[in-house]
Amino acid sequence: MWDLLIVNPFTNMLLLIYAFVGNFGVAIILFTIFIRLLTHPIMAQQIKSSTAMQQLMASDEWLKIQEKYKGDKEKLAQEQMRIYSERGVSPFSSCLPTLIQFPILIGFYQSIVRAIGATPLQLLSLVRGIYPGLENITPAASLSSLIPIHSQFLWMNLGQPEGIKLSFLPFAIPVLAIIVGLTTFVQTKLTMQPSASPNDQSAQMNQMMGLYMPVLLFYFALNFASGLAVYFITSNLLGIAQYAALGKVNWNNLFSFGPAKKPEVKAKSGKRS
Repeated sequence: MWDLLIVNPFTNMLLLIYAFVGNFGVAIILFTIFIRLLTHPIMAQQIKSSTAMQQLMASDEWLKIQEKYKGDKEKLAQEQMRIYSERGVSPFSSCLPTLIQFPILIGFYQSIVRAIGATPLQLLSLVRGIYPGLENITPAASLSSLIPIHSQFLWMNLGQPEGIKLSFLPFAIPVLAIIVGLTTFVQTKLTMQPSASPNDQSAQMNQMMGLYMPVLLFYFALNFASGLAVYFITSNLLGIAQYAALGKVNWNNLFSFGPAKKPEVKAKSGKRS
């Protein structure tokens, strides 16, 4: 079922784009744009939920329970969950796109490996997996005639982990993996929602994701096919652009550490109460 619903469609889409553009790296970038457009409604819902969370944390009711139960964490958590339930807000809504992204990442990586076809057996499996309706859809040539694909893109082999070797260094510099970690960190920081309390569930979850995700994706980019790193970087940049276009990028968070902070006006209203 996994191959049928995820890997095979991804592989055929990659091959189809590659057949038209003639460059596998460009095909990965275009496919990433397609995935981003496909998941845009999920991102829009996340932004809507984040806005609702910000409004909730600026409300008098929320600020009052923070002050009233600041010495009783258990009671504070109960009151927070009550307010979440009453207002229909989920403290974990900002993590949904990331969780949905994981099966896409796994399927995308497998489709890249399958499309490249490093062994005769993999090539045979690849040709057999091409959808019949797509076999002769391109005007210049059939999909199967383009196999094995040319996996070289810029300085990298998209089927292998990337690294630039310098004569004076005993190891290769993982340029793409570093860029993946940096762009993931920037995207996480810019889109992190503000929190009224550094100890509430949403703040802790956001802080954890902001620390773990750049490291995790850096590890993936370091050890797996560089085609996946191309996907990571493209996806991160598109994500930042989407948030910026919607006016939802929190630029103040980029050079701050720890949980995202509320605007100063909101903080002042909290002190008055």
